[in-house]
Amino acid sequence: MKTTELFFPENSGFSKTDIRFFTGEPDLSALYADKADDSLCRLFVTDETVAALPAVAPFIERLRSSPGENDALIVLGAGESYKTIDSVLAIVKAALEHNFTRSAVFIGIGGGVITDMTGFAASIFKRGVSAEFVPTTLLADVDAAIGGKTGCDFESYKNMIGAFYPAGHVNVWPSFAKSLSDREFVSGLAEAIKTAFLFSRELLDFMRQNRDAVMGRDVDALFRIISECSSAKAEVVHRDFKEKGERAFLNLGHTFGHALESVAGLGAVTHGEAVAWGMGRALDLSCSMDLCSSMFRDEGKELLASFGYDTSPLPAALHDVEDASRKLLEAMKKDKKNVSTSTVRVIMQHYYCDTFIAEAPDEAILAVLKG
Repeated sequence: MKTTELFFPENSGFSKTDIRFFTGEPDLSALYADKADDSLCRLFVTDETVAALPAVAPFIERLRSSPGENDALIVLGAGESYKTIDSVLAIVKAALEHNFTRSAVFIGIGGGVITDMTGFAASIFKRGVSAEFVPTTLLADVDAAIGGKTGCDFESYKNMIGAFYPAGHVNVWPSFAKSLSDREFVSGLAEAIKTAFLFSRELLDFMRQNRDAVMGRDVDALFRIISECSSAKAEVVHRDFKEKGERAFLNLGHTFGHALESVAGLGAVTHGEAVAWGMGRALDLSCSMDLCSSMFRDEGKELLASFGYDTSPLPAALHDVEDASRKLLEAMKKDKKNVSTSTVRVIMQHYYCDTFIAEAPDEAILAVLKG
């Protein structure tokens, strides 16, 4: 087992997150077999898809048939459409029904939807209980489960309700990636590629040069990708926990991407598909504003395309949407990062690992959405 420690600033109210990397097949029964304190209350939160995974099903069945003293389980619907305040409150209700105290720990087993909602529910139950995550998707491994951003969608907008509330432990098994559908795996890979663009040209070159091994889900390749991306994010979060500066760089591709998810309908495209498309739009925008070279733009878009991502100005998911470019722009204007009503704040790059934030006028954004 390898461990990375993510320490939080002294004034944050949090100490640290232990990110523990395990080799081999996941073994939740062994991980949660014993309690340090018999009075500890544990609420396990997962979804229908994860509960049925061969690596998870025996553990879930044991919880259903003979839960340990002060243990409870809630299984939610799977997918982005369930990332709602109602699901968050269902977690809270489950803890109340079992008379859990403030010494409870909420343990999210699943992808980013589950970890986001479990962490948010932990933050509001009795003004805060402990949280712990077992990410089961590549996206959660490299991004969603790390750093303390929690929350849920509201109406048609991504992550509009939430809190900064990190888990005490994140338990990572790269081998979970083998159970993902091709689409979900590629979705998570987009966040890894984004992290490499931001912080590691070496990791990006590794992924480019070992594309077949990565796409074939070679465990050694995944271990390197997940551990390096996790460590990179941990370092940034340590320096900028509340996203007042460089942590915002982690939103590369997200301003365009969240708009795509909203306009297409939450769940119509995966988060990673949207982020990768958004990275392509950010590259075009940066080049159109003379903030990066055409060579860098073309290289970046070529790499994204080589992993199967859509880099066209208007993605296939919106081909039948009337006035899609204008609707995307309006959704971008509701992004949480904006500080002005007349421009949109976008994360862009001059070059690999050279990232900045710029205010982009409407006409510049519309131009890269229309091609």
